[in-house]
Amino acid sequence: MAEEQKDEKKIIVDEDWKSEAQKEKEVLAAQEAQEKEKEQEKGERGPMPPGNLAALVSMLVTQAFFAMGILQVKDQEKKEPDLELAKYNIDMLETLEEKTKGNLTEQEQKVLEQTINDVRMAYVKVSG
Repeated sequence: MAEEQKDEKKIIVDEDWKSEAQKEKEVLAAQEAQEKEKEQEKGERGPMPPGNLAALVSMLVTQAFFAMGILQVKDQEKKEPDLELAKYNIDMLETLEEKTKGNLTEQEQKVLEQTINDVRMAYVKVSG
């Protein structure tokens, strides 16, 4: 019988240790939740890019493509093209080109011209 007691090991759990470990676990879980919340708040959008000509042109082109139905919001029902709104955005790009003539770098001018031509071609394709 003495041999049976030697083979059998007893585990003694200190209740204080157990409660301390549980408290630490809860504190860590709360910290993780706070960090995730902070990341979601700032991580959804990220920093805004600098305001420049390329950003303005991109914004107008994106609006024109949405209006033409070329771009769509994921999981949203497909809409009929709004050619009037698309034409308005193309007109805004043309106004931008006209008003900035002589004030752009050669590269900016080329990008603007090429972009306007691409949007016009897309418009013709969608409206035709």
